[in-house]
Amino acid sequence: FCATAATIVSGAVAERLKFKAYLIYSVGVSAIIYPIYGHWIWGGGWLSQLPLGMGALDFAGSGVVHALGGFVGLAGAIVLGPRFGRYVKGKAKAIPGHSITLAALGTFILVFGWYGFNAGSTLDAHHLRIAVIAVNTTLAAAAGALSALLISQWKTKKWDIGMSLNGVLAGLVAITAPCAWVEGWAAIIIGLIAGGLMYASVKFLEAKGIDDPVGSVSVHG
Repeated sequence: FCATAATIVSGAVAERLKFKAYLIYSVGVSAIIYPIYGHWIWGGGWLSQLPLGMGALDFAGSGVVHALGGFVGLAGAIVLGPRFGRYVKGKAKAIPGHSITLAALGTFILVFGWYGFNAGSTLDAHHLRIAVIAVNTTLAAAAGALSALLISQWKTKKWDIGMSLNGVLAGLVAITAPCAWVEGWAAIIIGLIAGGLMYASVKFLEAKGIDDPVGSVSVHG
């Protein structure tokens, strides 16, 4: 989980960060930021306590892993500035990836891994809750994909597969915290909202001149 939190940042700063800086920030996230925030939620810290932290729950890390990585990535993207050619006369210009097929493959590999991420967080495969977690994870991912796909079609009149792939991941991120406790219908609603929020975030960051090549901030943060 610690490695994942550090890795999320790389998408937001892609193509602009020196390898030395990548190593430095990874150490900072792994040795300082993640352990402190992890303790706030999972170690009996203030966020998990009543009434100050309102008894916050995060089953598998929507906040501890994903939001943390997303917002560190946002800070990095702001500091580095946009890639050359991303903005022409103040207007955003798309820099498409070279292979939507590989992007889709990478997304499906992530989806597969998420069953370990969420369901594996029970720490006991004999626990019946593991089935509920797997189903909720699947439903939220599908709902996030559908939401992002339909919204992008509505706004641009095109079926944007890249946006839909990020919708899958946004749904997964959103369900990671409550996956063990919500019912299936709630997982679908969570996924639908996540896909919409992700799309809105992508457009908002774009309008603000913040270059996030893979939508890492919008998906995870």
